[in-house]
Amino acid sequence: MAGRMIFSFFIIGVCCCSLLGFAASKIPQEEADALREITTALGAQFWDFNEDTCEIRKFGVTLDPPKGAYTSTINCSCNVGNDTFCHVIAVVLKGYSLPGILPPQLAKLQYLQKVDFSLNFLTGTIPAEWASLQLTYIALLVNRLSGELPKMLGNITSLTYLCLEANQFSGTIPPELGNLTNLQILMLSSNNLTGSLPISLAGLTNLTDFRINDNNFNGTIPTFITNWKHLTRLELHASGLEGPIPTEISTLSQMTILRISDINGPGQTIPVLSNMTSLQLLVMRSCNLSGEIPSYLWTLDTLEMLDVSFNKLVGRIPPGVTFQRLRFIFLSGNLLSGPVPNSVLKDGVSLDLSYNNFTRQTSLQPACQNDMNLNLNLFRSSSPMNDLSRVIPCLDDFHCHSYSNCLHVNCGGEDIKTVDYQSRFLYQGDGNVSGGTAKYYLNPDQYWGFSSTGDFMDDNDYQNLHYTVSLQSTNPNLTALDSTARTSPISLSYFHYCLENGNYTVTLHFAEIEFTNDRAYDSLGRRVFNIYIQDKLVYENFDIELVAGGALRSVVDVFNVTVTDNILDIRLYFVGKGTTRIPRRGVYGPLISAISVVSDTKVCSSSKKGSKVQIAVGVGVGAAAVFILAALLFLWWKCNPSRKAALGKNSGMASVDQQTAIFTLKQIKEVTNNFSPANKIGEGGFGPVFKACHKQKTGGLLELMDENLKDEVDPEEIDLFVKIAILCTNVSPSVRPTMSEVVKMLEGEIPIPEVIPTNYTEDLRFTAVRDLLRPGRNQDYTGSQTRMLNSLGSSFAYSQQFIEILPELRQQVVL
Repeated sequence: MAGRMIFSFFIIGVCCCSLLGFAASKIPQEEADALREITTALGAQFWDFNEDTCEIRKFGVTLDPPKGAYTSTINCSCNVGNDTFCHVIAVVLKGYSLPGILPPQLAKLQYLQKVDFSLNFLTGTIPAEWASLQLTYIALLVNRLSGELPKMLGNITSLTYLCLEANQFSGTIPPELGNLTNLQILMLSSNNLTGSLPISLAGLTNLTDFRINDNNFNGTIPTFITNWKHLTRLELHASGLEGPIPTEISTLSQMTILRISDINGPGQTIPVLSNMTSLQLLVMRSCNLSGEIPSYLWTLDTLEMLDVSFNKLVGRIPPGVTFQRLRFIFLSGNLLSGPVPNSVLKDGVSLDLSYNNFTRQTSLQPACQNDMNLNLNLFRSSSPMNDLSRVIPCLDDFHCHSYSNCLHVNCGGEDIKTVDYQSRFLYQGDGNVSGGTAKYYLNPDQYWGFSSTGDFMDDNDYQNLHYTVSLQSTNPNLTALDSTARTSPISLSYFHYCLENGNYTVTLHFAEIEFTNDRAYDSLGRRVFNIYIQDKLVYENFDIELVAGGALRSVVDVFNVTVTDNILDIRLYFVGKGTTRIPRRGVYGPLISAISVVSDTKVCSSSKKGSKVQIAVGVGVGAAAVFILAALLFLWWKCNPSRKAALGKNSGMASVDQQTAIFTLKQIKEVTNNFSPANKIGEGGFGPVFKACHKQKTGGLLELMDENLKDEVDPEEIDLFVKIAILCTNVSPSVRPTMSEVVKMLEGEIPIPEVIPTNYTEDLRFTAVRDLLRPGRNQDYTGSQTRMLNSLGSSFAYSQQFIEILPELRQQVVL
């Protein structure tokens, strides 16, 4: 009995303690009220919080959870304070695109230690009230916070973590931040900060991670960074600071990640880094480095990435390198020479040697074997025997068998035939080409390809298969051509060899399809890169969104280029600027949707021997019958007065032959029955015009077409185009429609008059009038015809001017 009583008292005691513990888990009412005020200030529309369990039941701007990663957590502790309550110690509301402000009411949570409002849409600045808290962790990554960094941050001396990356803060770093002697991680990248780094930062001797990429600082990299003996990660990508890199940096022996790029300043050799025995990632890209690569870098046991691309480094790769963990080697854009040693051609390695002076690799050398399990880029990697040998490694004694004068590429997508009222082209896609870390792709049939360099930082993707992007859903503002793109972390080059020398119009298509245009944090991304054509900088700090007026909008840049060595090289280079963590880690670098290269003086033809890229200019049907092409040429040159002004403005008659189709005499004889007088319907500035009228009337227009093309052409479109073409090639200028009327006909805004005469030799102007006066027409049709005829009074003399400007075309049959 006594034992039972003792056991009963024990059970009662445990239950009472449990009840007391449960009662003590409730947070004070003032903290619960403060949380409601905080979420309201942040812009949340929904908030449901269990005060007893410290659990969020509902939170957000909408009832549905946001897309992508998000976190909503309130952490409470019952081990703080001298009361019986639990208290809020952490508020994490991350990834909700909250549209409000940073809440001053946070100061009401006196035991708060951690604040994380990352990945939102918050505006304003950091409230001064926060200085009263003993915060250890502040994360405001990716918001719209602006203004100068508050000096009061220096009063929160308990801070160990401060991330303000990807905001709009401006001005200088306040010296008061040097008071944060407990600070271990400081991230200020992707802001608009200026000035030099204050000397007071030298006192941050507990720093382990310091990042100030993508800012507008000035002055040289301070030597006081060597005071940070515990530093393990240093990032200075396009910070605005200039070189040289302090030689004393070698004393930072605990460094594991060292990334410096895109700095100006005097030339220097690679500083001594042999004391950094734990170094894993080394990036010193575009730092004006010269001299040789130190031999010890090849033997560091811990090194996984070596990126010293786009410097002025010379010398050779040692023949017996014995690296252990090195997987990414980026040496692009230097002056390195000598053979490529077999010792660097290891399984699983990504090795980029592009844009160098190495010994040319022949088909028998190990670097040119197809059975290697590595990524190897040898584009323009050798000292040229001839210019083409640099572009096409591993091919012995290569010579062009034919030459091209145009190229159309759908970057990151599939083959697409574009159709508009001017032209029809086949844009060749490269979307099925995977990878890009050290990628050299060649299309041997059409003599073009691309070179891609780099590994996306911090994306935790070691397969590196996806260097193309595409829209997940259609967008009315973008065409199929704009909806895919190829991207690259460092450098992306598209090249075309066996290209006829001469003047070209290069058109680059861009659309920012990785960011959004709404009020979500996905819209806060910024992408910046340089554009080089033929190794010349043609656009510095190109920002697609800035030029296009927002994301998900297309923009086209046109450049005039002269080719003198049968090679065109278009290179996009990441300059270290822009965000890198929106909408996720590793989103940055150059991005391009499509490329068009067209000769200014020759009709577009492919480089593959015997093939032609057929273009119908004026209406947009490619490879139609001879008459249709002839008529459409007249439609463009005789019906569009604005082209006359364009001829005077564009030097060298730019793009004339893009709009001219050239055919063999044999083809024209077949269609006109050896220029039979029975097929002649009139004469113009170009001479006799032969029918297709009979074919139209009998419904046999498709008989004029190449059998291989019939499946690709809509018969109704052919009928539409021929009617307009016949009207525009009328012998009487008074009957020919204006270009604006042609466009309206094509768009279906006005009808097309029937212009086939009863007698094919009859002047077509009378047929048009007869159709106009024929009874039974509805009022709308008559009205449209009347308006058209009233404006058919202007005459054109393009045909004669065209022949005078290009007399050499007299030797060809031109339609």
